[in-house]
Amino acid sequence: MCTGGDVRQAQAAGPRPVLGEAADPITLGPVDEVRVTTLVDNVYDGLLPGDDVVARAGIGHRVAAPQFDGGGTIVGLRAEHGFSALIEVRQGDRRWTVLFDTGLSPDAMVENADRMQVSFEAVQAAVLSHGHFDHAGGLAGLAARRGRAGMPLTVHPEVWTRRRLTLPGAGDLELPTLSRAALQSEGFEVVERRVPSLLLEGCVLVTGEIDRTTEFERGMPPAHQAWDGTAWRHDPLVIDDQALVVDVRGRGLVVVTGCGHAGVVNIVRQAMRLTGVHRLAGLVGGFHLGGPAFETVIAPTVAALEQWAPALVVPGHCTGWRAQHALAAQLPDAWKAGSSGSTYTVHAAT
Repeated sequence: MCTGGDVRQAQAAGPRPVLGEAADPITLGPVDEVRVTTLVDNVYDGLLPGDDVVARAGIGHRVAAPQFDGGGTIVGLRAEHGFSALIEVRQGDRRWTVLFDTGLSPDAMVENADRMQVSFEAVQAAVLSHGHFDHAGGLAGLAARRGRAGMPLTVHPEVWTRRRLTLPGAGDLELPTLSRAALQSEGFEVVERRVPSLLLEGCVLVTGEIDRTTEFERGMPPAHQAWDGTAWRHDPLVIDDQALVVDVRGRGLVVVTGCGHAGVVNIVRQAMRLTGVHRLAGLVGGFHLGGPAFETVIAPTVAALEQWAPALVVPGHCTGWRAQHALAAQLPDAWKAGSSGSTYTVHAAT
């Protein structure tokens, strides 16, 4: 334990984010195609049109409904406050599939997959962006659907952290906490990693912990707390937050975030620093810019993305309507509306 000195000296002696290139950059194998399918998102719009980048799941699944002639009706997909994405990569004639997050409820992800005729048989690994329950709720449904043990599940070691929200006038709401024992009993091979790791023969990068390098992405407000073993404390960082990264040959990085608690600009910077690839082809997932605590972050986030000029931006889940409007206005050619059941494809440059 150190004694003496002032606050500035203590801060100067503490850990600091690393800028510039990684000392030992990760060799992320370039792929010829990446397809990101949002199995669960906060919204579903069955009338959204597709184009050469995005394919939409329409309304066409038949279910029982006795109030209609013939006893049935057709439905679309489920939307809920959660996120789940299926990432498929192709390198030549080889293909791999990884599941990133599983949504809020135990059955929404698998139900949407059924309606889209998407099988989980090809999924070789799963990754959790962080431990919040709206990203891990569908693990039970996945385990029941696969019916066999051995699927690797990559998580950050702090994914088991107890957390709660303390909101004025609403009291304390403790969030559901993941259980390692339960996941292992359901057949998952839990792999804990703080540091970056490569999956699927080196074609998919899990970022691990994200360095906080921006001045404006300051994390969660005081209402978000974690249990440290003796007391509840403010948990601004959500340190287990991580993202998936794919390098599309000649296009650049496609980054998929869960909530983006680390800040999507911090996340993209980390991905570029780790891989040495400084082109951003696409950014898909939750940007966590919704609500009064994060609205001041919208403008600098949009400005940073404009500088990178990605070809595809799909803000979903917790991004918030104000940020959606700003991103759509400033990046009209790149912005695509998120919706459960949408598949976004990025091809290698020809």
